[in-house]
Amino acid sequence: MENIIYKKAPAKINLTLDVTGKRPDGYHELRMVMQTIDIYDEISLEAIEDERIIFTMDKELPDKIQPEKNLVYKAAKLMFENYKIDGGIKIHLTKNIPAAAGLAGGSSDCAATLEGINELYNLGLTIEELCDLGVTLGADVPFCIKKGTQLSEGIGEILTELPSLPPLFALLIKPDISVSTAYVYTHLDLPSLDYHPDTDKMIDRIEKKDGAAVASLLSNVLETVTIPEYPVLNDLKKYLMDNGAIGSLMSGSGPTVFGLFQDEIQATMAYRKAMSDFPDYDVILCQTKIPD
Repeated sequence: MENIIYKKAPAKINLTLDVTGKRPDGYHELRMVMQTIDIYDEISLEAIEDERIIFTMDKELPDKIQPEKNLVYKAAKLMFENYKIDGGIKIHLTKNIPAAAGLAGGSSDCAATLEGINELYNLGLTIEELCDLGVTLGADVPFCIKKGTQLSEGIGEILTELPSLPPLFALLIKPDISVSTAYVYTHLDLPSLDYHPDTDKMIDRIEKKDGAAVASLLSNVLETVTIPEYPVLNDLKKYLMDNGAIGSLMSGSGPTVFGLFQDEIQATMAYRKAMSDFPDYDVILCQTKIPD
């Protein structure tokens, strides 16, 4: 058994996000297309003799939650409680994905921890078994385990693999604001929605490798709550389109918005301009793919 392994925990963006109903348990029924992007957190997992979980990070998160409440710690605790693992583990997380950004950074860290412990201790769990564990910790965790381009349904746990998205550049801008996911879903007025994403058409265009059409079909019903609350997000979407993006959208419940580009030079120019124009924001240029 290796004593230490390293995992990449990539972020995601939503290409579509539709809410189709609300369940009796309070959760919302979703139908969305999610896509892995190649910005990622880095996690080291080291087997130790002491029977304890040691979790550290390279920076403090904005909400300043205790380590024991972090999804990484919870994932490790779940694995050690469910499987006979001798000793303990030391985990260090290096954060590169902006926190509380609508990019599933926490869920991806959780997924990488489950995968890493499975590999480190040779537990032999299948991807489906890891997903069954992961969904108990967060609805996005199964997607973050499977990665790629996926149709996500239910509360996010029912996944259908789609063909890989045509290579596109994604310019992400996260303003210095905090958005509560719970607030957004609570204030979503489903009966009053006058549009829904055409997710079936999005899937068809992905299958046809039509990047321009994919960009034109970007749609997220949660914008109806978050953007009126934070109009700067609409300004940022317009900014991305004015600087060459072929489509722009808010990811998840926000506040990150992204623009898709087919041309690397144009994407790089827009990135440099955004870095200059928004020095206090997180500005990231990446691609729609699983990191190497």
